Amino acid sequence: MFDVPISDDSIRLGQFLKLANLVESGADAKGVLADGLVRVNGETEIRRGRQLAVGDVVEIDGESARVSPA
Repeated sequence: MFDVPISDDSIRLGQFLKLANLVESGADAKGVLADGLVRVNGETEIRRGRQLAVGDVVEIDGESARVSPA
């Protein structure tokens, strides 16, 4: 697992996937979410606009990234 710092209190899941380099583009994010490949705090998530807060853990393809403060 690696930490990904954000500058605000929260970030949308689609933006976080790109920031953490877990996907290359917004279109890729939409696809992996639609396919049910993304988990947030252990639960499958399909909403690209889901708000993440510091401490949330996002998993995709065996990689985990944690939202951390900047």
